[in-house]
Amino acid sequence: MRRTERYKVEGANSLWHVYQTVSFWKIVKCFIFIQIGRITPFMAMKNWIYRTFLRMKIGEKTSLALMVMPDTMFPERISIGDNSIIGFNTTILAHEYLINEYRLGDVKIGSNVMVGANTTILPGIEIGDGAIVSAATLVHKDVPAGCMVGGNPMRIIFTAEEMAARQK
Repeated sequence: MRRTERYKVEGANSLWHVYQTVSFWKIVKCFIFIQIGRITPFMAMKNWIYRTFLRMKIGEKTSLALMVMPDTMFPERISIGDNSIIGFNTTILAHEYLINEYRLGDVKIGSNVMVGANTTILPGIEIGDGAIVSAATLVHKDVPAGCMVGGNPMRIIFTAEEMAARQK
């Protein structure tokens, strides 16, 4: 089960209540800096923008490819370890708005993780150190350290032990 905090809403769907959840000006600020970061080709500058203006926790030598889309409302709930790669056009969500509730959850991506292009990572997910997430995967549950996962729905392709055996 994903680790999310759930907040019930009354009346209209939860997205209709968005500005009771998060400030309009915070969303504007986050949107502007995320759009700048998405097209910035220099990793050090991109990481600086995300750390400084969005309070994301990004490790040393981590690379977010072009067009990666961090959460626009709660980017401070995203942490990525050292020397990880987040592939082109990946979306990392720390919130989800549903009809009768909205949910918030931290996303923790370990060190030496490879996330393939066009992946979506849902709120409340942990991806362990050394994991590999194949392209176009919907990460809807935790990924154990050292494993390779992929698909929609996501499934384990290789366990950590199988990955270690393949590398020998």
